[in-house]
Amino acid sequence: MDWKIITWYTGVSLLLLATLMAVSGLIAWCTPGDESRTALFLSAFLVGMIGFYPLIFVKRGNHSLTFREGNCIVVVAWTLACLFGMLPYLFFGREFTPINALFESVSGFTTTGASILDNIEALPRSLQFWRISTAWVGGIGIVTLFSMLASGADKSTLSLSEISNMALDSLARERSGSFAGRMLTAYISLTSITFISLKLTGMQWFDALTNAMSACSTCGFCTRNTSIGFYDNPAAEWVLVVAMLAAGVHFGILFLAFIRGKLSYIRKSEIIKVFLSMVSIAIIIITIDLMAEGHYTSFWTVLRDASFQVASISTTTGFATRDTTLWPHLCIAILILCSFVCGCSGSTSGGIKMDRAILAMKGISRKVKLAVSPKAVSLVRVDGKVKTDAQVSDAYGYIFCYLLIMFFFAAVNFALGLDFTTGVTASIACIGNVGPGFGDVGTMSNYAAFPGILKFTSLIEMLIGRLEIFPALYLLRSASSRL
Repeated sequence: MDWKIITWYTGVSLLLLATLMAVSGLIAWCTPGDESRTALFLSAFLVGMIGFYPLIFVKRGNHSLTFREGNCIVVVAWTLACLFGMLPYLFFGREFTPINALFESVSGFTTTGASILDNIEALPRSLQFWRISTAWVGGIGIVTLFSMLASGADKSTLSLSEISNMALDSLARERSGSFAGRMLTAYISLTSITFISLKLTGMQWFDALTNAMSACSTCGFCTRNTSIGFYDNPAAEWVLVVAMLAAGVHFGILFLAFIRGKLSYIRKSEIIKVFLSMVSIAIIIITIDLMAEGHYTSFWTVLRDASFQVASISTTTGFATRDTTLWPHLCIAILILCSFVCGCSGSTSGGIKMDRAILAMKGISRKVKLAVSPKAVSLVRVDGKVKTDAQVSDAYGYIFCYLLIMFFFAAVNFALGLDFTTGVTASIACIGNVGPGFGDVGTMSNYAAFPGILKFTSLIEMLIGRLEIFPALYLLRSASSRL
């Protein structure tokens, strides 16, 4: 691998980070009494200087990026973003010890939305904006954003190294050269529409903007201690339900459907239809169970709360209007199942992804069919496209690795003192970038009480989940082969 070009592109990613810090610092500058302006401007200066160094002193050359180099840039850029992203928190101080600052930074960039803050509203407005802007950048992808500055083959290699093969397969008939650009256009458009809609429901502009950014990145960071429940605004909740579900759909398909006017892409997408069907069934079951258990007396209120929480968990957003740890066991079980599969590939959602789940189920169905009728001709099709045995095996492999990592970190949680419910659901929430779980990490709780070692293992799990496992494994394999 050519480490010069890797260093050069990593410097570009740090400059993007420094720019966001400077924007947050300007908000602090314009806000009287904001105590975080020094922390933000100092962080922007330090990160900017480090980012400029390779651009000035390292010769990029004419070498075109290879897959291994692109993959290395993805992992290194994400890791450095999380490390340098902790600086504003660290310089601000107070509850932001080094491990707390790193945890909050990783949680934001990976769009997990888990937090160590007991009093979010005590943070200065500019630091709140920085916190949520990390999630918004992490939602579309750090490398995807700065790949727009690259040219030719490098642009394609960078964006395709970060975007999963499942996302690319969904639009195999479309030109891949502008794939990242289409996703970014849809992402910005969805965020803008959500912001305007929330403003029309009566939210203040800052709350509307930050909640729109958080919903479209499916992070769930909020500027209020009680999350969206603080506003008690049914109209805003329904706007966010639509925004979260839209953010759980392939952004390339959203681009073609709403910007290019090709709505047939949504109507014909088996993956989207199964995803929305799963969400609808979960809402119906939870609504019926809550009514049957006597938790609500108003049907429309229970429908609203069930719809919001299912949309939030199934897209790995993590917003909350109610404390779901108090809900009946069946409701909790349904929400945990929703936090496994989650949204579609090419979206900002985490989890296994609906595409892989459908592909794996159809692969199992094919094996059963061939076992009963060995001479039968059976093909695996998703969205009308025939999938190869290698693609089906990839889905099996990813799901196996996903569950293995989830069980491993759950065991670590048990070993370090967490109870069963908290340990399992915290692991599910971190690997899937969901945020809230159940037990001590429910929708109205946080990770502040975790010991430092558990915060560290949890943030490692978040990063592995956001990178979709294999990029990290590829880098480890490349590094071990050189030893």
